[in-house]
Amino acid sequence: MLEGVDGSGKSTQARLLAEALRTRGIEVCETREPGGTQLGEAVRALVLATTQDTLSDAAEVYLFAAARAQHVAERIRPALRQGEWVVCDRFVDSSLAYQGVARGIGIDVVASANALAVDDCVPDLVIVIEVPDAMSARRRRGGDRIEAAGNDFQVAVAKGYRELVARAPGRCRMINGEGTPDEVHARVMDAIAGLG
Repeated sequence: MLEGVDGSGKSTQARLLAEALRTRGIEVCETREPGGTQLGEAVRALVLATTQDTLSDAAEVYLFAAARAQHVAERIRPALRQGEWVVCDRFVDSSLAYQGVARGIGIDVVASANALAVDDCVPDLVIVIEVPDAMSARRRRGGDRIEAAGNDFQVAVAKGYRELVARAPGRCRMINGEGTPDEVHARVMDAIAGLG
C-alpha cells in the first residue's frame, strides 16, 4: 500500500510499482481508495465533492470504512486468493492519519471503526512517501474537499503518518519522496525487497 499526504507523489509511485512488478511477471491488482469498486467510487465522489461544513467527521470515517469493506470483499481478498500482489493507492492508514490524527478523532477510534471493514486483511507493507510541506502544497491542486482543507490540515496528516510509522516500524516504512519520479521509484523498490 502506498500512502502519503496529498501531493506526495504516491499515486505516481503506485502506478510505477505496479508496472515494475508486472515486468517481473507478477500478477498485480492495482487499485485505489476511496474507490476500486462501484460503491467506492460513489463514496469517493460524495466525500470529495461535499463542502467542508456539510459532512461530519464521524460520517467521513464511516463512509470511508464502508467503501473499504466493499473494496476488501470485492477486489482485495479475491486478488489475494488468486495469488496476486495488491498495490493500493491508500488504504486504512489514510483514515488513521487523516481522520484519526488530522481530524482529531483518534487513531484507536478510527482503527476500531475500520476493524470490521478490513476483517483482518492488513497489508504486508505500507510505504509512506514523505515530502516537505512546501512541496506537497505546490503539487496540490486544491480541487477536492480534503485538499481544500488547507496546509495546516496536511501538516497534521504528515504528523499522523510519522506517528503510524513509529507505532509499526516493521509494517510501515517511510521513504523520501524528493527527487524525480524514477529516483523515488528506486527507493520504493528497495523498500519492497524481500517481499513475496
